[in-house]
Amino acid sequence: MQATAYTYDAGTRTGSVLLDDGTPVPFDASAFDAGGLRLLRPGQRVRIETEGPKDGLRVTLVTLQTF
Repeated sequence: MQATAYTYDAGTRTGSVLLDDGTPVPFDASAFDAGGLRLLRPGQRVRIETEGPKDGLRVTLVTLQTF
């Protein structure tokens, strides 16, 4: 699934993404670390993997979207 980076805190490696419908979904440090990234800037297009129901969606991986 694709999303847009919305917030990112380099100190805690946590943040949130916006789904294409505008829904914000937070991610924790383990999801960030799973993608192998060092930095994330708001506005960057990312690929995410999620689990759980839509009302309790949890991001398990954040990485850059490449074409």
